[in-house]
Amino acid sequence: MNGTNNGPVVIGIAGCSGSGKTSLAQELARELEGTHFHLDHYYHDLSHLSYEERCKQNFDHPDALQSDLLISQIGELASGHSIALPQYDFSAYTRIPGASVTIYEPHFLLVDGILALHYEGLRRLYHLGVYVDTPDEICYQRRLARDVRERGRTQESVAKHYAETVRPMAEEFVRPSAQYADLIVDGTSSFDWSVEQVLSVLRKKQLLAAHDMFVKDGFAGHP
Repeated sequence: MNGTNNGPVVIGIAGCSGSGKTSLAQELARELEGTHFHLDHYYHDLSHLSYEERCKQNFDHPDALQSDLLISQIGELASGHSIALPQYDFSAYTRIPGASVTIYEPHFLLVDGILALHYEGLRRLYHLGVYVDTPDEICYQRRLARDVRERGRTQESVAKHYAETVRPMAEEFVRPSAQYADLIVDGTSSFDWSVEQVLSVLRKKQLLAAHDMFVKDGFAGHP
């Protein structure tokens, strides 16, 4: 992990679906007053396929993301520039034509995704890579609860998808990417402890000077 010197501190956070990586990224973005940046915006536009064909695609494989655009745009952010973030319609599996959101982050950029540590081009942009290590059975139970509660799916459909796609892709691509992490945190441990572990490493790397000054002056951090 090298990062750049001209833009924000870039932190990549990876882990299996249901590992707790997104919660960690969100909390760190809040703590550091930075930007939570999710890789899901970079799924390929599948508008050329029928809806039935789109539903059959493997969205957990690295090829499901437009990695060239992803790496290019995070590179722009890492260099201190703004980007036009594409917008994705997850219900239709298509890009929203002509829709984008301008993103600019001068301080801390938290890059979150199951494949955040998979792509070599991304890893070169990070100042710190974090992997959230959580047992498969816990990931599955969290995924099951979320998909039934928030996405209206049946337990049977979630179990089938997890067994056929999510788990195999995690074993092939996600879990092996832990080898590239600078820090591995336990996805079953205290959430506050995981946050403090990341902050501690950032301090050791002297990447928290601005944040610590804000905290000292009472502008950020927990009351």
